[in-house]
Amino acid sequence: MKAVSKPCVDLRWKQQKHYALQIQSYIKITRIYLSSISKWNSNYRSNETVILDVGSQNARITKYAKQGRIEDARQVFDKMSERNIVSWTAMVSGYVQNRRVEDARRLFDKMPQRNVISWTAMLSGYVRSGLIEEAKCFFDKMSERNVVSWNMMISGLLQKGRIDSARQLFDEMPERNVVSWNAMIAAYARIGSMEMACDLFDRMPERDVISWTSMVAGYCQNGRIDDAFRVFGNMPQRNVVSWNAMIAGYVKKLRLKNARELFDEMPERDVVSWNSMIAGYVQTGVIEDARKLFEKMPKRNVVSWTAMITGYVLNQMSEEALKCFFQMLLTDIKPDPTTFTTILSACGSLAALQLGKQLQNYMIKLGIQSDNFVGCALISMYAKCGSIDEGRQMFDSMYERVLVSWNAMISGYAQHGFGNEALQLFEEMQQKGMKPNDVTFVGVLSACSRAGLVDEGLQYFISMDRDHGVPRRAEHYACIIDLLGRAGCLEEANKFVCKATCEPNSSMWGALLGASRIHGNIELGKLAAERLFELEPENPGRYMLLSNIYAAEHRWEAAAQVRRRMKNRGLKKLPGCSWIEVLNRVHAFLVGDRSHVETEKIYSALENLEIQMKQAGYTPNTNFVLHDVEEELKEHILSQHSEKLAITYGLISTPSGTTLRIFKNLRVCDDCHTATKFISNITKREIIMRDGSRFHHFKDGVCSCRDY
Repeated sequence: MKAVSKPCVDLRWKQQKHYALQIQSYIKITRIYLSSISKWNSNYRSNETVILDVGSQNARITKYAKQGRIEDARQVFDKMSERNIVSWTAMVSGYVQNRRVEDARRLFDKMPQRNVISWTAMLSGYVRSGLIEEAKCFFDKMSERNVVSWNMMISGLLQKGRIDSARQLFDEMPERNVVSWNAMIAAYARIGSMEMACDLFDRMPERDVISWTSMVAGYCQNGRIDDAFRVFGNMPQRNVVSWNAMIAGYVKKLRLKNARELFDEMPERDVVSWNSMIAGYVQTGVIEDARKLFEKMPKRNVVSWTAMITGYVLNQMSEEALKCFFQMLLTDIKPDPTTFTTILSACGSLAALQLGKQLQNYMIKLGIQSDNFVGCALISMYAKCGSIDEGRQMFDSMYERVLVSWNAMISGYAQHGFGNEALQLFEEMQQKGMKPNDVTFVGVLSACSRAGLVDEGLQYFISMDRDHGVPRRAEHYACIIDLLGRAGCLEEANKFVCKATCEPNSSMWGALLGASRIHGNIELGKLAAERLFELEPENPGRYMLLSNIYAAEHRWEAAAQVRRRMKNRGLKKLPGCSWIEVLNRVHAFLVGDRSHVETEKIYSALENLEIQMKQAGYTPNTNFVLHDVEEELKEHILSQHSEKLAITYGLISTPSGTTLRIFKNLRVCDDCHTATKFISNITKREIIMRDGSRFHHFKDGVCSCRDY
């Protein structure tokens, strides 16, 4: 074996050393590279964290603002280490959404940079707050605008009714979209300027379903139903709003057949479609059709239930209204102020005082008692239920009194015959700067009529047009005719009918007929009755009044002839009925009624009461038994009148000293009026009686009407 030479060994060692140095160099370079990559990745992740953090914080600002947590949104904004233009704009928009326009403007002025979205957000703050002058100044200073900005400014002007200014801006727009055109078309339609709306519609470069629907709705709102249907028929496409607009137009014109045909043709319906049809049937008194449709509804809302309740109330079906209301309470739908306003009217009609109070408590729980119209409904309910003092308490507790509040209270006093209180309130109302309307004067003139304030009533009637610019309607003439008629001025009352600036209606002739009955004027009564037979041929009460006029003069054949005429028309006399509410239960009585479970106790107590009354000086007034029968039988009939039975039941079923509230569907007769004065004195009870005309407050042998 040959020995290995040394140079070869050295060569390998040198090569290995060279390789080792190269490897070390590579390792060093790799470490530097990897270090730089790691550092770059670290910086990248840090920047990414900042970007994500700003985005998430912007989202939190927007979320809190939508929830009304604007202070929380501001805290997030203030703590941000880095903000972008989105952050600033989100905070400005948050203030705008929460109606804090001044805070929005302060922040907007501090913005380091702005874009068109920022400018438009601030502009919307002024528009939403109704600060249209500030909005216009801001709009003029905007460095950037887009079509949204222009539309926003036009919308603000239209909200304030400044249609000419809006049109000027519309004409100046460098670019318009369909929203711009639709806004102007809808505005012209609302004010009845359909020619201008039509002109814009014809000039539109493109239309959407909203454009067409605005035209349909505009024509419908302005009573041009055939033009509306022409546009509706030409629509290239329709949505449910289009159909509903056309149906609502037919309903408004009471063309229910056309409305129903469209309703049946609809490819799809929403709850508004059903509600429109139900409202139409309710308005025309076709309550059964309304109910059938209501029962078929796949889904109901509070408007649906309220429409049905309103229908029952308008058709004098108050008990059905209450049933419908209680059915509604069994669902998940809560009544709204309109529902309560309507159902309180039903309580007033039925004199259901305790139920009305329970509803008031329920409204307090829901937090809607402060609603002005609900407050007015409560005043009317208390007045109709014979509790005028509680009505006044409600009136005095109202935070804000609008005109309907004053009208409700004045009318309440008028119903109760408190003429001086009504007139005092009327004068106070004017001192507060409240301007009366035609409803106010119906209450005022009624108060004068029922309190016998002839001179005052005539002066107020003259002042309506002269001092207040309120035109006179048939209801005002009826009040004056009633005022003069009650005072025995029948000729003057008749002249008011003949000289009225409006066509005499049933209320005017009815007032004259009633006055003729009181004063026994047969000829005038016959004249008024004949006019009423023409206007209200199906009203049996008019026939009975004329019959009673003849009977009071013992003209039995003439009275019988009127009754035969009434019978030939298939009309029946409305039986007299009186009722009283005791322990949340209503007890009703007819003349000579013996159906009550406590009949024996009632008649026994009534017999004892009559003995005491006669001992105190009461004498039955048989002149008001309008039948050709013996005197003894007349007294027997008088003793069993429904109001006397109701009063007696109240006396035996309530604690001593309790005020009795009696309600009667017809006018109380003079004998029962006299008897009730004696009863109030003997029993030391206050008795409040509501008849078909007004309230009577009996206390210590005196009536609030002073026998007028």
